[in-house]
Amino acid sequence: MNWKMSRIVRTVTNFLIVPIIVYGIYLVLHGHLTPGGGFQGGAVIASSTALLIIAYGTLGEHEKDLSSVEALGLTLFILIALLGIGTTMFYNFLAGAGGVFGGTIPEGINPGYINTGGTVPLMNIFVGLEVTAALSLIIWMMSKETFVINSEKKEVKD
Repeated sequence: MNWKMSRIVRTVTNFLIVPIIVYGIYLVLHGHLTPGGGFQGGAVIASSTALLIIAYGTLGEHEKDLSSVEALGLTLFILIALLGIGTTMFYNFLAGAGGVFGGTIPEGINPGYINTGGTVPLMNIFVGLEVTAALSLIIWMMSKETFVINSEKKEVKD
């Protein structure tokens, strides 16, 4: 069953969705430098799903898409964990290797260089994907059940 909130709620939702998603992505990408990471960023991004469901009543039929993204995030996380198994599981084999995630930091505390995390940013990205999809799927399934219950109550009253 589809329903929509008022035009004001939908307009505010349209303005807030992009900043919420950008903030969630920021939390995921900077998780190795600041408090945050894949779970926190994924939860923030999933809150945008809740906001969309509240404002518009549905996300369509994307259950299989969300399940696929969740499985992909979890699979890639496990793959990165296993790639370092020569030394130990979860070994940070990209740290200091150069390239996108393997930058080196000057001696002392990291001043905020985002490319110095090695495998940690990759793991944060994959956890963020998994958490976003899983929480969005949970929220969506709960809202579907709510719509069914509410429609059954309306039928009983009529």
